[in-house]
Amino acid sequence: MTNRELDAAGITDPALRDAYSRCRSLNARHGKTYFLATRLLPVERRPAVHALYGFARWADDIVDSLAAPLDTGSRSTDLADLQSDLERGLLDRKKCTDPVVLALADTAQRYDIDHRHFSDFMMSMRSDLHVTDYPTLDDLQTYMHGSAAVIGLQMLPVLGTVVPREEAAPSAAALGVAFQMTNFLRDVGEDLDRGRVYLPADLLQVHGVDREFLLWSRKTGRSDPRIVEALRAFENLTRAVYREAVRGLAMLDPVSRPCIRTAFVLYGGILDAIAEDGYAVLHRRSAVPRPRRAAVALDGLMRVMAARATSRAGTGPFAVRAQDRLRSEQRESTSQAQKEIA
Repeated sequence: MTNRELDAAGITDPALRDAYSRCRSLNARHGKTYFLATRLLPVERRPAVHALYGFARWADDIVDSLAAPLDTGSRSTDLADLQSDLERGLLDRKKCTDPVVLALADTAQRYDIDHRHFSDFMMSMRSDLHVTDYPTLDDLQTYMHGSAAVIGLQMLPVLGTVVPREEAAPSAAALGVAFQMTNFLRDVGEDLDRGRVYLPADLLQVHGVDREFLLWSRKTGRSDPRIVEALRAFENLTRAVYREAVRGLAMLDPVSRPCIRTAFVLYGGILDAIAEDGYAVLHRRSAVPRPRRAAVALDGLMRVMAARATSRAGTGPFAVRAQDRLRSEQRESTSQAQKEIA
């Protein structure tokens, strides 16, 4: 992590600086889309986001390792050790033994993040050790509360809001779910290699698809219209969650809004890429083209500059005009994001 980010966040302890730097590396390596968006946050808030996502990636790496896909015993032990360290660290960060947990515990304390969000997350991570499919959408939604919705809820205190936090919470949770559903669709093939199917069985069955059919497609490299229709149906469900989440963009602190809007558009772009690629996710990973990513990032940067200029305007007639411009930008941002995901 850059010294500038750590200095701006007031993180001076050498052990903490090392811990946050490790989280930043995890976020950069595993979450390229969101790491890019995070660069649009005020510099002093970036370490906290890296800590939250770094911890999530650290736990996810334990349960998703392909090195020994059937060795649930060692992964269960590693996950239990991580949870024990987390519980100790949230009570007293000096008791942390893992640097990633140390950064998370420090962030939780700085931003007063509800500890239940972390326990709910760990519950879903534990389920990944023995649950390999989801009979219904309701079953999947229960899992996603802990694996994705709580990530959005953890982020809210860091991002800040212009409304009471509880008012913004449903949209923040929905955005976390939308991002994860996008990942589920993009990673169907890779998840099959891990022995998991996250697309709910009841949705697949409507289109005449089951796990064995997906495995056949994965192994042979062949597709089938029924599989395409099932994947398209899950895409439609995911876009509906994005439409639910978009209402929360205008509820965020203006200086944080460009970051989340950029992530919103880029993740939505993954859905577009999947559709344009003929729903070939069982055979290859779809990605947003680099020129498109760069254009979205540049747009985000321009919005950051506008938001910061407005925040510096102070009071008086110039500030009134700046606030008018900000409200106009908010409306345009939400409208454009809705078009992006339609």
